[in-house]
Amino acid sequence: MLKFKTEGGVYRLTKGTTQGFLDAIGNMAPLNDNNTKKWRQHDGGKNSHRVAINKPVGILHVKVVRAHKLLKMDFLGTSDPYVKLSLSGESFPAKRTTIKKRNLNPVWNEKFKLIVKDPSSQVIQLEVFDWDKVGAHDRLGMQFVPLKLLKPNETKEFKLDLLKHTFMGDPTDKKQRGNIVIELTYAPFREDTFKVESPRSGLGSKESSFERLSEGVVLSGAGLLSVIVQGAEDVDGVRHNNPYAVVRFRGEKKKTKKLKKTRNPLWNEEFQFMLEEPPLNDKIRIQVNSRRKGIGFYSKECLGKLDINLTDVVHNGRINQKYHLLNSKNGKIHVEIKWTTTC
Repeated sequence: MLKFKTEGGVYRLTKGTTQGFLDAIGNMAPLNDNNTKKWRQHDGGKNSHRVAINKPVGILHVKVVRAHKLLKMDFLGTSDPYVKLSLSGESFPAKRTTIKKRNLNPVWNEKFKLIVKDPSSQVIQLEVFDWDKVGAHDRLGMQFVPLKLLKPNETKEFKLDLLKHTFMGDPTDKKQRGNIVIELTYAPFREDTFKVESPRSGLGSKESSFERLSEGVVLSGAGLLSVIVQGAEDVDGVRHNNPYAVVRFRGEKKKTKKLKKTRNPLWNEEFQFMLEEPPLNDKIRIQVNSRRKGIGFYSKECLGKLDINLTDVVHNGRINQKYHLLNSKNGKIHVEIKWTTTC
């Protein structure tokens, strides 16, 4: 059984307790089927495939506090450390702290948010690197914390002895690599934010669908904005029809896959944005483009676009609607948008 030493209320993971910790990671339960959405079919002709998507259930708040007695990697007997952090089972790019130049005892006090899909099995990984201007950055040490150690909405501080890697039988790993202090809080989403449904496998028959929340439930606080671009109808290009959708929100741009030679693409792709406050006065822009190989003047073409006001999404928790595309004769796009808040 995995146990942490406690020192003044701080959870301490030392090299001596790490083997049991790694065994516990290996024995973690698989992803809970109750938290898994139904399979979605991607209609891409010969390359058609199916993808299982696990729905988010909460947000992990991470505060990287400080590190102590890190390894000396530079010529002058110092290091330029930064921390990378990520959750197991996710393909999102790792989060990263700032670089602390020439410092073996850096203090960051930097905060991050990560989307959680299964707190019973996921693990947060932390890696401390020495930044180098030229060449690869040297890893100073690493550690893990399983999320199942956290109680909902309760902040825990962990002091973690850094390891060279996860192979505990390495006879060369005798160096003291220092330690890192972090604070973790798991905030599950409200169960009453919206009634969860599996996304439709294609364009829905209803023109719109709303689900009303109790008043005041989601008008403040952090949350997750999920945008599911289901598909489109009658998007007709002048020179080619290889459509893909582009989602723009607060300076971020995300794209679906390009589907070849179709006027009725089915993407069923989901994009997520973590926000500090509800997007009451925001709009999200979705544009359908077509692209073909080459650099010619007509290689890219806009097939239609629209702006969606997110006020209804915040008040209703979810919208599921087909919209007429601007600058398109008959084109429509099917979009599902959800706003989910933490407890």
